[in-house]
Amino acid sequence: MTKDYNWKKKREKKAFLALADGEIFRGWSFGAPIDKVGELVFNTGMSGYQEIITDPSYAGQFVTLTAPEIGNYGCNCADMESRTLFLSGLVIHNLNEPSNFRSEISLADMLLNNNIPGIAGVDTRRLTLHLRNHGTQKAYLHVSDEPLSEQEALDKARAWEGLDNQDYAAKVTAGKSFIWSNNGKLKIVAIDFGIKYNILRQLADNGMQVQVVPAKTTAAEILAMQPDGVFLSNGPADPSAVTYALDCIRGLVGKVPLMGICLGHQLLGIALGARCCRLRFGHHGCNHPVKNLLTGDIEITSQNHNFALQKEELPECLEITHLNLNDQTIEGIRHRILPAFSIQYHPEAAPGPHDSHYLFEQFKQMMEANKQ
Repeated sequence: MTKDYNWKKKREKKAFLALADGEIFRGWSFGAPIDKVGELVFNTGMSGYQEIITDPSYAGQFVTLTAPEIGNYGCNCADMESRTLFLSGLVIHNLNEPSNFRSEISLADMLLNNNIPGIAGVDTRRLTLHLRNHGTQKAYLHVSDEPLSEQEALDKARAWEGLDNQDYAAKVTAGKSFIWSNNGKLKIVAIDFGIKYNILRQLADNGMQVQVVPAKTTAAEILAMQPDGVFLSNGPADPSAVTYALDCIRGLVGKVPLMGICLGHQLLGIALGARCCRLRFGHHGCNHPVKNLLTGDIEITSQNHNFALQKEELPECLEITHLNLNDQTIEGIRHRILPAFSIQYHPEAAPGPHDSHYLFEQFKQMMEANKQ
């Protein structure tokens, strides 16, 4: 762990972020000194930067943090949400030296150790407004010592294939099956499309044995494990590209209770006949209000997704259970007959803080009822 900071030297190393629409945002580099291409989004969370950068759902993306002061409390092993970092890069306004008793490593060193570049000194307010007005952008981050003009960076950003129709779940999933928890009366299989550790903790805390399997595990292989339920995890990029998951889900529906979160929610919907489309700038933050249509309750939720199921093309077999109060997009569905439901947001992130924890209990009750 490195505690020697030379902020003056770091701030003298200029860097820039080139957006495909021609905008250039300048600053100074930190983290790994390598250039990257990716999709640029913004996250409105006031804290939780470590949980954000270790969320596999950000694979292929640059994350702009709208909070101005970042790095204050450092990073530590306990707050990791996955085995490594999958995002393309981090964009912030001001990088601070950590000062917290839980800190084990600085944010800059966390990025450096995981080969992820960052750019600080950016006017993130202007950048966020630009993304809201013009939508999510392909971008190129230049932080290396290799000579590169702004025009060349723009050309690289425009030439990149982007995330649409790209299967990133296969890039972030675990290489093999593993047991997360052996305790509990109910046995579930969690399909890892980019699963967050805190989801696994919540499942285990609700009395479930949890076996995690890779994204391309088939329905036949899962049913052979004789689980009481199957969990469809969160994950990155375009759900329509994860065709093997759609086949798997169709083979599981009606045979075992299902619960999905985020990408798992989108995959469940598509597998049952819904259509999924890209949002203008996505939902990334921890203060999104969601209404539970079944109870009338309002939940403060954490979200991270660029795609959403479309109300206009929802099949008759599915019922909308939750709506986003900001833009009225679908936040939850359930099958009208079979034991299957899903939500677009992240109840395990607990910004409420406990508004959405009932969903794990709901999954548990569904499995218990199915066994009877």
